[in-house]
Amino acid sequence: MMSSHKTCRLLGMLALMLVLAGCNERRDPGYQGWVEADMIFVSPDESGRVTKLNIREGDGVHAGAPLYAVDDDLQQADLNQNNATLANAKQTYDRAQSLSKTGSGTQANLDAAISALRVAEARVNTSQTRLTRRNAFAPVSGTIQQIYFREGEMVPAQRPVLSILPPGNMKIRFYIPETDLAKLAGGDEVRVACDNCAADLTAKIYYIATTAEYTPPVIYSLDERNKLVYLVQARPNKPSSVRVGQPVSVFTRASMEATR
Repeated sequence: MMSSHKTCRLLGMLALMLVLAGCNERRDPGYQGWVEADMIFVSPDESGRVTKLNIREGDGVHAGAPLYAVDDDLQQADLNQNNATLANAKQTYDRAQSLSKTGSGTQANLDAAISALRVAEARVNTSQTRLTRRNAFAPVSGTIQQIYFREGEMVPAQRPVLSILPPGNMKIRFYIPETDLAKLAGGDEVRVACDNCAADLTAKIYYIATTAEYTPPVIYSLDERNKLVYLVQARPNKPSSVRVGQPVSVFTRASMEATR
């Protein structure tokens, strides 16, 4: 027969196990996700050699700030040539107009001169635009995230010289199982937890995928394998508190209230 001392000890262990089990049931690991950002890539319209960089990685820039310059010899030569063509077109137009007023010229010659003048003016405007765009300016305010081409390097047309990260372009990406779709909706606020993150870090959901995926591109938990999941994206309320690539845990309001 079991002694009273052993009985009390056994009952105590059972009680402790029940308490721990209750704690584990209440513990919610949240949805596992990570931080990403929508970068703004700044590229030249035409290929060329980078002649000047006005910024460094990590610099903050305002919209309109100078970023870099690409050699403009070809564009300047094209502008000079079109300016010469425009000067000739103006002379031809002036002569045709004078002849038309005195009755010596024909309307057809005047119309041709007007057309040639308009074409020449348009080509000058195009050349001027091409020349101006050899100097790049920040399209948005943000932080210089990465520089891909340095001074002296050749950059192909439409290849980014650098990328800018606007604060509002930070986003939290996480996946939810199909069974939890009804728990979240666009505009909902979720709590975000990560190492050294602010305690009051939240994010607002702006996108929920309509197509399911079987394997997320980044998996932080083996329990998420082989589940039908949907991508959710949210904007953090404090974008400066997170870093790109940082793993996070996301909690819904219902899960937060359940753990209190």
